[in-house]
Amino acid sequence: MKQQSKTALVLGASGLVGSHLLSQLLEHPAYTRVVSLGRRNLDIQHPKLTQHIFDFDEPEPALMQGDDLFCALGTTLRKAGTKEVQYRIDCQYPTEAGRMALQNGVQQYLLVSSLGADASSKNFYLKTKGDLEENIGNLQFTHFVSARPSILLGDRSEFRLGEKIGIWLATALSPLIPKRYRGIHAGKVARALIHYANNGTEGVEFVESETLQSF
Repeated sequence: MKQQSKTALVLGASGLVGSHLLSQLLEHPAYTRVVSLGRRNLDIQHPKLTQHIFDFDEPEPALMQGDDLFCALGTTLRKAGTKEVQYRIDCQYPTEAGRMALQNGVQQYLLVSSLGADASSKNFYLKTKGDLEENIGNLQFTHFVSARPSILLGDRSEFRLGEKIGIWLATALSPLIPKRYRGIHAGKVARALIHYANNGTEGVEFVESETLQSF
């Protein structure tokens, strides 16, 4: 599956992990074109970068053309307003994007999921991520990789007080926390997904947070 001159598609490039994915993909030699699909264009210019406004409620499948689809879409219940809206953004949109991408010949789906993702979980957030993993797995991409990070570290464009407190605690108590549950920098998650997109493997892979730490 290794090849040069690939096109990467990025969903959620304005977010914490998505922004790292975008910047790293633009500098990676395997990709000659990087396409960001989102509700608005980002204030970034690069010779490799193409940006498309993408309405997930009325999508244009023809825009989903490339080799590797990286998905870092996600929101919070507070921002979404209701669980229904959050589920649509965190699960339904990425699933539909995957269907369109697969129909257009995209071979790999690289997903930012969550530690503890489980479709049978009673926790709404973890069930949502688990449902998404099952949905993408059922699409049968040549290669599907789901990264499952613990609490994400890094600078967000938006302020989240609860998350800031959690990050502070995760950082301060890091030596006492098992590696699996330690905070992880968003850049490592992005680096890991790009690695798995270019290591020549196939099938379904779940990359747990302790493994992501090594990147």
